[in-house]
Amino acid sequence: MSTKKGKLVVISGPSGAGKTSVCRALKQRPDVEFSVSATTRLMRQGERDGIDYHFLTREDFQRRVSENQFLEWASYNGNLYGTPRWPMDTALAHGKTFLVEIEVKGTRQLRERGIPGLYVFIAPPSIDELRARLERRGSNAPAEIQERVRLAEEEVLAAREVVAGVPMYDVTVTNHDLEATIREVEGLIWP
Repeated sequence: MSTKKGKLVVISGPSGAGKTSVCRALKQRPDVEFSVSATTRLMRQGERDGIDYHFLTREDFQRRVSENQFLEWASYNGNLYGTPRWPMDTALAHGKTFLVEIEVKGTRQLRERGIPGLYVFIAPPSIDELRARLERRGSNAPAEIQERVRLAEEEVLAAREVVAGVPMYDVTVTNHDLEATIREVEGLIWP
């Protein structure tokens, strides 16, 4: 066990805003442990089970929900996503930064439960730029892009909510430039 107290850092933002890229950079640090989420969505090309996500069947996921094995979980875009509870407790006890990348619904659950941490929302410069980023990915059909844009508009509004008497997010970082965004988030975590 470490005498240094660990810290939970929650990163959220719409699909295409850059949250995954920010998290990818942060988790390169040796004092950061990244939460591997569980999901029922299909594995994408290049993803690995247990590294990118824990890919579960819907039935297995729902069983784990009933056993309270998740810090939070949500249905997003037709799939289930959840944050396993046990790795966070271990990381914090060892003085590490526990980095969680989750959607707005998951953040709301953490705030409702009063789980302390630094909550950061990564926002796109505009909805038009977000749409362009999603189109450049080339992996989504036009209808899926439209749905992701619609969800993004809802998430940007929801990020301003107050939950259990506190703002949903401690800070919003607008991702105009990825490298600058990464530096800004690092400065928030390690001032």
